[in-house]
Amino acid sequence: MRIIAGLGNPGSKYSGNRHNIGFMAVDAIQNHAGFSPWSKKFKADVSEGELSGEKVLLVKPQTFMNLSGESVGDAMRFYKCAPGDILVIYDELDLAPGKPRLKIGGGHGGHNGIKSIDVHCGKDYRRLRLGIGHPGNKELVNNHVLGDFAKSDKVWLEPLLDAIAGNAELLIHPKDESSFLNKLALATGVKPAVDKPNVAKSHIHAARNHAQPAKLPATGPMADMLKKLFGGDK
Repeated sequence: MRIIAGLGNPGSKYSGNRHNIGFMAVDAIQNHAGFSPWSKKFKADVSEGELSGEKVLLVKPQTFMNLSGESVGDAMRFYKCAPGDILVIYDELDLAPGKPRLKIGGGHGGHNGIKSIDVHCGKDYRRLRLGIGHPGNKELVNNHVLGDFAKSDKVWLEPLLDAIAGNAELLIHPKDESSFLNKLALATGVKPAVDKPNVAKSHIHAARNHAQPAKLPATGPMADMLKKLFGGDK
């Protein structure tokens, strides 16, 4: 079983919030891909289906954001899933609106839902972060996150959710992640964020640098002594 968990807060009061884009994404997948109707289990709304030949459980924790890990952790243990079998979809302040990013593991970035999942599931699960933009002022963050998407956001939000649902099969296997992100970029016109690999010098290169002879002093008492020993300018 694979688990795709979308994060958000339950209830109509929060349904249009930027913080609920994870709920929106799994709702889109459930509507598009022929999943079962939502039912209650694991303190969550859940729906079962199949993607790319794999059984998939969609999960929308109903515990409120800060306790999301309780729900996802219960589902993980029930199905005896490894962290790598879990994909969590959630909002990201530090990405431009509509910009997606896929990665395994990493920090929580101050996101309370991710903090909770880290506690209950470990950190080595896959993450699809969806940019909601930053308001530009730390004092405005809470209202921005818990505020509804603006009408102008529909330009990228609706194509993004449609593209996630239409290409959900590419989310199952990490090897298909680049194709998935490209599909989203084509749909929204927003380029995905890509993690830059850490480029380390090879041990051979490092050894060569270490083996370079130290430069001899050009002037001073030491230079005069070396010149007398080995010859040089008089």
